[in-house]
Amino acid sequence: MSVPERVVAPARQPDEAQIELSLRPRSIGEYIGQEKVKANLAIAIEAARARGEALDHILLHGPPGLGKTTLANVIANEMGVQIKVTSGPAIAIPGDLASTLMAMQPGDILFIDEIHRLSRLVEEALYPTMEDFAWDFILGKGMAAKMMRLQVPHFTLIGATTRYALLSSPLRDRFGTTLRLDFQTPEALEEIVTRSARILDIEIESEASTEIAYRSRGTPRIANRLLKRVRDFAEVRAAGIVTLDVARAALALLEIDGLGLDDIDRRVLAAIIDKYEGGPVGLTTLAAAISEDPDTLEDVYEPFLLQLGFLDRTPRGRVATRRAFEHLGRAYRGPGDTDRVAQQSLF
Repeated sequence: MSVPERVVAPARQPDEAQIELSLRPRSIGEYIGQEKVKANLAIAIEAARARGEALDHILLHGPPGLGKTTLANVIANEMGVQIKVTSGPAIAIPGDLASTLMAMQPGDILFIDEIHRLSRLVEEALYPTMEDFAWDFILGKGMAAKMMRLQVPHFTLIGATTRYALLSSPLRDRFGTTLRLDFQTPEALEEIVTRSARILDIEIESEASTEIAYRSRGTPRIANRLLKRVRDFAEVRAAGIVTLDVARAALALLEIDGLGLDDIDRRVLAAIIDKYEGGPVGLTTLAAAISEDPDTLEDVYEPFLLQLGFLDRTPRGRVATRRAFEHLGRAYRGPGDTDRVAQQSLF
């Protein structure tokens, strides 16, 4: 599935790894937002340290860009152990996993991002290591083959996924703690923007931080990305100082509106409203209307529109809601009307 690079895309872009590392908090106290998750982790960490034991295996799930990898590193720092970071697609065969586990020290953390993408063979090989801290393998061939078992250090597996439903039940059941990360509040995002600006030595007014926060779609990664884009605009057009007017001008240039919608989001809504009178319209028909892949439309573009209440999925297809009509400046007369008059778009 090919997805065009978008400023408001929650996935990490190729050039962001280094700067994300510099902005990453190192303790639970520095980690902003996700208060319920932090409270549960703080208790688990304190209890494990008091007993001198490794943490239970932890599963983190939720939309991309909310800080699952960051939280795994915070847990490792709080526990005072090393962390090995990998991903589901990177573990091609069980042997790749075995070599990693054998090199770990007691209490260390293995973090597997996109854990839902583990192959079935790797996943099944992982079960005994999670339950019994043992690695089972077959030595020899044919009638002479023997099942052997090697003990591995007591480690903590932290799995992260954006697709919780794709995890098999046996794998989910082997995690002692399952925590969901939710979209951040504008207040938390404002704190994140202010903290990141301080680390990056960006002079920014509080009103500008608030403006960036409200357009960040509840996602810290997007907030930090917008901050960098606004900084660039300020350095070129406004002597490097990020004021409210500068932030608004920069975000308008990026075509990101007050709710965080970009041009593609508005194209989706406009197609439903203008071409199909608000819907319902089928997924493949809508995708063809905006020259997009149906899977990309469903997995990448629709979730945020659903979150805002701009879009409904019905048995007959997608329907634009009253809020979507109002946001685009169209007249709304209710479902089934055929004489809606499209007014001029806000953009």
